[in-house]
Amino acid sequence: MIKENQRALNSVNVLLDALILFVSMPVSFYARFYILHNGVITVPLSDYMAFLLVLIPAFLITFATMGLYESLRKRPLTWELTRVFWGCVIDFILAQTWLFLYKEVHFSRGVLFLFFGLSFCGMCAKRVCLRLLLRHFRQQGFNQKHVLLVGDSHMAVRYVQVVRRQKEYGYLIDGYLAQHDSIPGLTYLGSVNALEKVLERKTPDEVVVALPPEEFQFTRGVIEACEKDGVKLSVIPFYAEYIPSNPQFDNIEGIPLMNIRHIPLDNWMHAAAKRTLDIVGSLALIICTSPIMLVAAIGVRLSSPGPIIFKQERVGRNKKPFMMYKFRSMRVNAAQDTGWSRDTDPRKTKFGAILRKFSIDELPQFFNVLKGDMSLVGPRPEVPHYVQQFKEEIPLYMVKHQVRPGITGWAQVNGLRGDTSIEERIRYDIYYIENWNFFFDLKILFMTLVKGVVNQEKL
Repeated sequence: MIKENQRALNSVNVLLDALILFVSMPVSFYARFYILHNGVITVPLSDYMAFLLVLIPAFLITFATMGLYESLRKRPLTWELTRVFWGCVIDFILAQTWLFLYKEVHFSRGVLFLFFGLSFCGMCAKRVCLRLLLRHFRQQGFNQKHVLLVGDSHMAVRYVQVVRRQKEYGYLIDGYLAQHDSIPGLTYLGSVNALEKVLERKTPDEVVVALPPEEFQFTRGVIEACEKDGVKLSVIPFYAEYIPSNPQFDNIEGIPLMNIRHIPLDNWMHAAAKRTLDIVGSLALIICTSPIMLVAAIGVRLSSPGPIIFKQERVGRNKKPFMMYKFRSMRVNAAQDTGWSRDTDPRKTKFGAILRKFSIDELPQFFNVLKGDMSLVGPRPEVPHYVQQFKEEIPLYMVKHQVRPGITGWAQVNGLRGDTSIEERIRYDIYYIENWNFFFDLKILFMTLVKGVVNQEKL
């Protein structure tokens, strides 16, 4: 049943995209020539509509090639919208190239720009609404995907917890097979060896295997049983907690090699795009905040004796130390290089508390970004004293040093600032590192502007 539902949903997706494209062209034509009032119609609307006979199939083929008409149940919304954006960019470039080569028809660039902008916004809005509608139906028990679980490892238990908590995914676990009945609240269907008979009786949409390491020998039998029955199979390795959510594979003569830690910023084009954003953004922010920094500098000088700028050694990319700049918010003290800052810290000056409350003390870090020691967005850097401590206590802590540290980050905009859980911060930092894209940075910067500027520290 789920396959029929997915085919119907894919068809609806295609038809709605085609409808949005069809409507966007006359709306763009009307907006350009009848609302803006500063254009001359050289090509009638009928020619633009005829051009759609080429554009609509091009869009649909591009989107299909990019996987936008497949099941997106496991894909985040950001992945889908990013693909829509790049699909529109590709088709816009192709359309402009075709029009350049075919010079006999002079379409209005304004109409085409409006068309691609409206169609992009319309298709994004449609996908957001469709996601919300599907989430509502799945929470009500409709459009469920029936799953059979094989194994009772700790990863199997985590999978059950996530599926039960996130009902919008629409997964319904019909039961599980394992050597022992050990998962409470889930129907036990027998040992792993009984899988073939259970498949004949249950006919699930998908089998998820999460065997513990000591039962790895059952893997071959499970795969053969699923292939014999023709049911979709997904595997959660027992070492899944050590690999990224989107692992990358290499191939050496048919031997798959999985990269345990794939970093998108290792790609030089991605790194160049991020560095460009850092340079342009830091320069603009230095200019915009220079009056605030001037007032802050005077206030620090008058509030207590000592330097205006507090320089502290932090650990940056590739574990290299650098000096991070801040407006001094505390009295000069012996523990300033290793002491942890708390919400209520007697070392803070009254003016320093105001600076920290509104994150003004961090404005000099724009110069760190300009120098290349830091980025606008990234994991927050720590002093060497705590890096040595945390790398022994917290798994994957040192992974954060594979990218430039940032002024703000995914952890910070999710409330993990100041005296909060280091384990939670690292989990958010690694998610950011493994899922980085240019628009993710823009999202974090926007979230910082909206809710991340005011700190929760007490004055």
